[in-house]
Amino acid sequence: MLGFVPPLPQQPGRPPSSGHMIVCGDDALARRLAVELRFIYGERVTLLLPPGRDAGGPETPLTQRGRAAALFGRMSAAMNRAGNANGAVGSGDTNAGVEAVRIMEAPEPSDDVLEEAGIDRAAALALVYDDDERNIRAALTARRLNPRLRLVIRLYNRKLGQHLEELLDQAAAVAMPGIDPALLDASTTVLSDADTAAPALAATALTGSSKIIQAEGLLLRAAERPPPRAGENADPGLCTLALLSSTTNDPAGAEGSDSSGDEAPLLLPDEHTVAAATGRGTVVLEAISRADPDRPATRMGGRGAPLAQVFSRRLRWSALGVALSALALVIASLLTTEDTALHSTYLTLLDILGMNDPAEDAPPARQVIQILSGVAGLLLLPLLIAGVLEAFGTLRTASSLRRPPRGLSGHVVLLGLGKIGTRVLVRLRELDIPVVVVEEDPDARGIPLARSMHVPTVIGDVTQEGVLEAAKIRRAHALLALTSIDTTNLEATLYARSVKPDLRVALRLYDDEFATAVYRTLRTAHPQALTRSRSVSHLAAPAFAVAMMGRQILGAVPVERKVMLFAALEVAGHPQLEGHTVEQAFRSGAWRVLAIDTTPPADRNPDLAALPPYAPEGGGDTVPPPSGLVWDLHPGYVLRAQDRVVIAATRRGLAELLRRQRSAASRR
Repeated sequence: MLGFVPPLPQQPGRPPSSGHMIVCGDDALARRLAVELRFIYGERVTLLLPPGRDAGGPETPLTQRGRAAALFGRMSAAMNRAGNANGAVGSGDTNAGVEAVRIMEAPEPSDDVLEEAGIDRAAALALVYDDDERNIRAALTARRLNPRLRLVIRLYNRKLGQHLEELLDQAAAVAMPGIDPALLDASTTVLSDADTAAPALAATALTGSSKIIQAEGLLLRAAERPPPRAGENADPGLCTLALLSSTTNDPAGAEGSDSSGDEAPLLLPDEHTVAAATGRGTVVLEAISRADPDRPATRMGGRGAPLAQVFSRRLRWSALGVALSALALVIASLLTTEDTALHSTYLTLLDILGMNDPAEDAPPARQVIQILSGVAGLLLLPLLIAGVLEAFGTLRTASSLRRPPRGLSGHVVLLGLGKIGTRVLVRLRELDIPVVVVEEDPDARGIPLARSMHVPTVIGDVTQEGVLEAAKIRRAHALLALTSIDTTNLEATLYARSVKPDLRVALRLYDDEFATAVYRTLRTAHPQALTRSRSVSHLAAPAFAVAMMGRQILGAVPVERKVMLFAALEVAGHPQLEGHTVEQAFRSGAWRVLAIDTTPPADRNPDLAALPPYAPEGGGDTVPPPSGLVWDLHPGYVLRAQDRVVIAATRRGLAELLRRQRSAASRR
C-alpha cells in the first residue's frame, strides 16, 4: 500500500508567477494533468483540489492533497533518476529551475478562490471536475475574470461542449477586439476524457485493431502489426510510427513502459532502427481515407423495432410457407380455368378465408382447388394468432433490457455503463462487435443507450456468483472491466480468469502504478492469455496538457504503456523546423513531420481537427473540398515559416519543441 507523503508547501503568502497554469479537478485526471504540465512541459502549476476527506465519509489512507503530493514525489524522484542517468541536467531536464506545484484546497472554484489562485495572471486554466455543471459554471466565471485566459474544459456532453466553446470564444472576441483568429480558436478547448480513452480501451478487446486520427476531413489509421515471419518483409505503410516492445508477443513478458529499459516500445524510430529490429511488432501509419459526414450511421437500434425483432424466425418461415401455398393455388386456378389473374386471386383468397360459397356446380378442378384453399385457411388461423401474441410480447418488452441469447459466443463482456463504459459500448457497436453488458445500477448513465441499441444486458453485482455466467463469460472472446471501482474490476477479472483461463482481458484502473503491478501479476499467473491494464487518466492527460499549451491536438495514440501525440504546429518560431528539410527536422524518438498544409494561410481552417464543410457542386450531391494536406513528403522539402505541419511526437519531444520555441522568442 502506498504510504502517506507529506503534502508540498502551499506557500499561501507567495502569489503565483505570471504565465503559470491552474488545474481544477476532483479526481485522478487533475493530478495526472498537473504532473504532465509540471514534469513534462516544465510549467508552473497551481493545483486546486476539493477538501481531501469528507467528514462523514470513510477513512482513507490519503487525502486528495496527500495523493497529489505523493504522485508529485514519485514523479520528481523518477525525473531525478532520469536526469542522473542521462548526465547533465542542463539541456535534458525540462524541470530545471521550476518551483514545486502549488496545491490549494477549496470546495468550489469561486471568484475568491480563483483570484487567490492567480487567475488574472494565469496563461491557462483546466477545469476537469467530474461534474459537467461545475466545469461550465467555473468556465463562465474564469472568462469573466480573465478574458485572455486559455480555457481547457472537460465535458461529457459533446453537443453542449460545442455550444459552450462557441459562447466562450465569442466572449473572448468581444473583450479583445481584433484578436488573431488562430489565438481565438485556441482560447477555448472542450475535451472529454471518455472520448479520448474509449478508442484505446475498445481496441484492447480486438485483434489487429487500429486507432483513427482525423485531420481536415481525412482519417489517418495507426495500425498495430505483428512481426513478420521468416522470409517476409514488414510492410511499413506510409511510415513506421513505433516499434513494440520485444516481449509483446511473449506471454510471460512485461508490457513495455518508460521503465522497461531496452524492452520498452520505441516511438518514432529511424529507418536503420526499424530494419535492425527483428521479432518486434510495429505501429504504422496506414492508408488515408476521407471522412464522409453524410454517410448514415450504422443502425444499432432505435424506437421502431425491425420485423426480425418483432416476429421470430419460425413464425416468419411459416408465414412465407402459407403465402407460397396461396400463390401456388392461384397459379393452379389460372391453369385449370379460364378466369383472369385478378379474379382467380380473388376467389382463392375468399376460399382461404372461408368466405366463399361451395363450388357445387363448378368443374372438379375448381372444387379441388377450393378444398386445398380451405386447408390453407386452417393453417392461416393459428399463424395469425401466433403473430398477434408475439407482437404483443415484443411491444410489451420493447422498453425492457434484452437478455443474452442462449447460443451467443465470441462476444465481448463489458462491465460498467458509466461515462467510460458508455463511450466504449458505442465504439464496439460501431465496429459491429457483439457485446453483453453487466451493470449493477439499473439507472446507470448508459442503460437507456443499451436499451435503444438492443444490447443484451445483465443487471447485477459482477462480484456475485452467477452474474458473469449469465453474461456467457465461458464463451466470450474478451472481458472489459470498466467500472469506477478498481477492486471490482480486479475481482471480476480474477473470477473470469478462473472460469476461462485464456480469456482476453482489459481492466480499467485509476492508478497507473497499480495498473502496471496488476498487469504483470496477471501475465505471470496466466501466461497463455492476453492481459491489458489501462489508466484512463494516463491515457487522457497528454491530450489535455497539449491543449493547455495552446497547441492543436489531433489525437493521442497509446503504444502499450506509452502515448504518442499527433498535433498541428505553425513552423514559424520553431528553430528545429524552420529552414530545415523534412529529413533534417526528423528527431528519432522525439518528433516527426508527417504532413504539410499547403493551403494559403488566409484560407486555412483554424481547427485542423474539425471536419470542413461539404459544399454542393452544381446543385447536386454534396462533395468534399480538396484537402490541403500533403502526406507524401519529399525528404528534401524545406520547411518555411508560413507552413503549418502535422507532426507525431512523444510527450517529451513536443515539450522540447515548445521549450525551444519559447527560448528563441525570448532571445528575439
